[in-house]
Amino acid sequence: MTEVILGSVLSALSTGAGALIILFINQSVTHRWRDILLAFSAGIMMAASTIGLIPEALRLGGFVSLAIGVSLGVMALTLLEKNIPHLDLEHNQYGLQFDEKSLLIISAITLHNIPEGLSVGVSYASESGDTGNLIALAIGVQNAPEGLLVALFLINQKISKFKAFILATLTGAIEIVTSLIGFYLTSFVKGLVPYGLSFAAGAMLFIIYKELIPESHGDGHERDSTYAFIIGLLVMIFLIDIF
Repeated sequence: MTEVILGSVLSALSTGAGALIILFINQSVTHRWRDILLAFSAGIMMAASTIGLIPEALRLGGFVSLAIGVSLGVMALTLLEKNIPHLDLEHNQYGLQFDEKSLLIISAITLHNIPEGLSVGVSYASESGDTGNLIALAIGVQNAPEGLLVALFLINQKISKFKAFILATLTGAIEIVTSLIGFYLTSFVKGLVPYGLSFAAGAMLFIIYKELIPESHGDGHERDSTYAFIIGLLVMIFLIDIF
């Protein structure tokens, strides 16, 4: 229990760690570095889902439960995307521009973090404790650039750096709650573990292909982003190998 709380807190607070950068910079992060960070996160999450979650789900429940769980994960993210305003970054070389109001963006990012928290919780509920640690790490790495982008948006809306940091950090806090929900639900109903792992994999794959990769390839930095994706993939494979 202590492990799942610690893992969920660390992965959630990674959003704040990314946002912390804004307190020490005077200029906006360039599109090139934003794209590199997003692509690196995509590589981390790709390895976590395909090498960590999916094999464990197959071992515990077989292909049918895997297919059902992945489909449910994709459907859940699709519904969220269709019904919740999303942080839409406009691609241009002059900086980040946003159209949505601050409250809508904060709400959107917070709700989009729900599946990520569930992913961490159900991963800790599996028989392999290392799976939980790896997924918490993967989600944490993905949360850091997300926290930075949210904080940058808030600053562009004339919010002070400190308040932007606090608000960006709070958007990740919901992951702690949903992580515990996912952990308890799958712990008490053991048959749900492979479905939960598959759900997490489907949600992560949706985020990778629908959000992170397109965002990292929209400003002319495709080659750098591709390198960053591969490096992220290798880093996560290395971590999986040594755990």
